[in-house]
Amino acid sequence: MKHYITYIFLLVTALLTSQNADRKFISVNEISNGLEVHVNDGVYTIQMYTPEIAETSFLPTGETAMAASHAVVLEPNAINVQVTERAEDILLKTNGLYITITKSPFQISYYYKDKHVISEKAGYAKNDSLETIQFEISKDEVLYGGGARALGMNRRGHRLQLYNRAHYGYETHSELMNFTLPIVMSSNQYMVHFDNAPIGFLDLDSKDDNTLTYETISGRKTYQVIVGESWYDIVDNYTDLTGKQPMLPRWALGNFSSRFGYHSQKEVLETIDAFRAEEIPVDAIILDLYWFGKDIKGTMGNLAFDRDSFPNPQQMVKDLKSKNVETILITEPFMLTTSKRWDEAVEKDILAKDTIGNPATYDFYFGNTGIIDIYSNTGKQWFKTIYKDLAQLGVNGFWGDLGEPEVLPSWVKFEAGTADEVHNIYGHDWAKLVYESSLEVSPDKRPFILMRAGYSGSQRYGMVPWSGDVNRTWGGLQSQPEIALQMGLQGLAYMHSDLGGFAGANLDDELYVRWLQYGVFQPIYRPHAQEDVASEPVFRSEKAKELAKQAIELRYALLPYNYNLMFQNSQTGTPLMRPLFFEEPNNPDLYAYSDAYLWGKDILVAPILKAGQKEQTIYFPKHSAWFDFDTAEVFEGGQTKTIPTKEQSIPTFIRAGAFIPMLRPQQSTKLVENQTLYLSYGHHNSVTQSRREFYNDDGKTVAAYENRNYQILNFEATYKGRNLQFDFDAETGKMFTAKSRSIDFTIHNISKRPKYVKIDGKKVEFFYSEVLKNLIVTFPWHTSEAKTIKLKLKN
Repeated sequence: MKHYITYIFLLVTALLTSQNADRKFISVNEISNGLEVHVNDGVYTIQMYTPEIAETSFLPTGETAMAASHAVVLEPNAINVQVTERAEDILLKTNGLYITITKSPFQISYYYKDKHVISEKAGYAKNDSLETIQFEISKDEVLYGGGARALGMNRRGHRLQLYNRAHYGYETHSELMNFTLPIVMSSNQYMVHFDNAPIGFLDLDSKDDNTLTYETISGRKTYQVIVGESWYDIVDNYTDLTGKQPMLPRWALGNFSSRFGYHSQKEVLETIDAFRAEEIPVDAIILDLYWFGKDIKGTMGNLAFDRDSFPNPQQMVKDLKSKNVETILITEPFMLTTSKRWDEAVEKDILAKDTIGNPATYDFYFGNTGIIDIYSNTGKQWFKTIYKDLAQLGVNGFWGDLGEPEVLPSWVKFEAGTADEVHNIYGHDWAKLVYESSLEVSPDKRPFILMRAGYSGSQRYGMVPWSGDVNRTWGGLQSQPEIALQMGLQGLAYMHSDLGGFAGANLDDELYVRWLQYGVFQPIYRPHAQEDVASEPVFRSEKAKELAKQAIELRYALLPYNYNLMFQNSQTGTPLMRPLFFEEPNNPDLYAYSDAYLWGKDILVAPILKAGQKEQTIYFPKHSAWFDFDTAEVFEGGQTKTIPTKEQSIPTFIRAGAFIPMLRPQQSTKLVENQTLYLSYGHHNSVTQSRREFYNDDGKTVAAYENRNYQILNFEATYKGRNLQFDFDAETGKMFTAKSRSIDFTIHNISKRPKYVKIDGKKVEFFYSEVLKNLIVTFPWHTSEAKTIKLKLKN
């Protein structure tokens, strides 16, 4: 302990030259789970939520405390906090974080289990136009965060504007996009979340002086430092703080039919009929803005079906349901003065105001508009009624577009504050409104909410974000893995892209196919584009259609694996797409690497991002061997290999010792009940023990796990000597009915035909391929009972 405190003192002393010399320590008081530190210009409050989450707030003299956080939902836990005041400093210690407050010059520093995390530099300061909080960082840290950007994985060196704004037609570089989150994550394995909504900047050492600065126009001077034993722990802790994402309906993992846009009821039904005729799976169709008007301009705000083009929307939704297809409608928060509802909006006082209290109006691309004040009770309830009426028609998903908001002059006033104060949380609170509306109509049905903008913690409203109007080019595709990986780190794990690209009339079948192949391993599978080039595979060339169909069928085959990823995310916040530094946190070569990533724990994916690419160079994470998904060829971990590409798939590899459950592809995710489970296992001599769990429920009910309406299939492998044993069992919730499943079990990398295979002690017939070096055994399994499969291997 003496050595540890000496280390802290020396490190703090080394940083003192850069502190705010004008801030003077006065006194300290202990409070529940923390400290209150009085200085000459205000009061610092340091509170521990958990041993891994510390919150620090500064309240300047003469100011009153701000309203509650828009991001944080966690209540501080009662934990053991030890406080020691000494002549030169105050020490606050938990069994995780350790905080020092140096008295002169004043400074706050954070440590985690004897390792320095971060220190305030100048701390809080108020400048001419911005309030800032400044930190000292080490010279070699790689920094992530700031929301959705196309900047490369390492965002250090950038001053990032915090102002949600669409970037139409971006490609490999975008400084500012739809999701700007006040979050920084470091390769040193910590996160800082600035808990404040108004607009500002996040300066990630743009002056190259080892300084991290949060800048804002106003608001709370609050941040949380979040740590953990691993990247998984950090994301888990952050999503504990800001809310876990509830499970989506299972159909959300299927294929979407989407374009800008479908002009009529007839076109909608004919499009789905084309999917069914081509036997290409599809689970949902998204109607863009033509559902409420024939023209792009002048009709936004109608928010009711145009009966000329959609004469019987209720019947259309019913017809789609009969084909196992869900209907999703676009909505926007803008109310044009030419809308059929404008007079109603003014009369019912649902709009944000100008500086003299009249409905605020201004021009943008779609016309002269007002914007719904979702912070006023009248605006909120009116908008909720719109969603409830549509839900009662049978609409099962909503798309919130332009919710940055796309255009929002600073002079506009909302009940909750100025435009600049609510700009970055408008999409967040709009998602909350839609989420609540959906549950008020159908309390037991999981909502589906697609949103173009949001804020820290938006995941708790079931938000599904996407990466905006990306260009339909190879450059547009190249930025997508980075954007999705970054957003997964920041809690929004369902970030995905318009598959095929959105902007521009670029008819490139190779690009289209490679984007759809990448989409198999991104959270939401949704081809979407401007209508001058079809986004739906059924309207592409025969070759593109066939290759797209193969990709979509693989997506459906992986449904049991993917559904388990959804469950894991709902419980731990773990992103579906994971950067390789999750696997090797101490490997600096991976800190900025996004050429390959993990889809869940066990699937390694390396998308093809360039035209005519004949080979792909891939790093295989160490501590594991990896099986080629198509050929079962084994690659040892810890090496970089260049492999030839294939037209029909992108490079995909399975971790040795992994169980991968699959289904025969169906035309809808709703057709999976009682299907044969195709289970594969990659045997490797290095893996002596392996266990995986796969979650299942009815695919639609809210809180199925919490209400014990679920089943978890457990698969375990044990390898010792010449014995390879598999144990299957299931954890079945009391509200779930255990059923019999037909299991088709493939075991890869068996070099010789086994002497025998036994199931529950009885020898059984099996198929063995000397060419493929695999074994297949088929058997029934009633999941209420355990089952054991034993192989006796030959030397």
